[in-house]
Amino acid sequence: MDGQPRVIPLAEVPPAPTGWGRPGWHVALWRLTEWAVVSNALQPSSALRVAVLRRFGARIGTGVVIRPRVRVRFPWNLEIGDDCWIGEGVWISNRERVVLEHDVVLSQETFVTTGSHDARRDMRVVARPVVVRAGAWVTTRCIVLGGVEVGTSAVVTPGTTVRSDVPAGMVVGQPEPQVLRARFPD
Repeated sequence: MDGQPRVIPLAEVPPAPTGWGRPGWHVALWRLTEWAVVSNALQPSSALRVAVLRRFGARIGTGVVIRPRVRVRFPWNLEIGDDCWIGEGVWISNRERVVLEHDVVLSQETFVTTGSHDARRDMRVVARPVVVRAGAWVTTRCIVLGGVEVGTSAVVTPGTTVRSDVPAGMVVGQPEPQVLRARFPD
């Protein structure tokens, strides 16, 4: 080898399981409805967004506020407890289950994702659930990755990427970016 890292041939990546849990026509209908009602910045009604998400299988409690431009990949994999606030531009990409217990806040432009790729082996899709416990606040422009639990009443400071569990009652933030490790160990 000439000292260059190897390249994973993307043409050979195993196909991702659909993870849809619904027929293709249902997913397509959801995409159209999401665009027209849920993520539409011109549609002002939180109650209408909640109703549409419930109609497509989301389990949503009472007193939930969902602001404009929210995106939800698979509403049938979403559970939101009572009195939660979902800020403008939040994106929930939930191949696996996302659970927000009661009194949770996801602030503007936060991205919650249950899926990723196996970047060291073959780039296959991997997915793990996310749980945000009661009273937690994930502030603006955070990224919450699959397999994470944000503890009860924890706070995640702006711009933080959450890669591991956040202890209950703690405030967590992220320092300046740094090189972590080689992608392909020798």
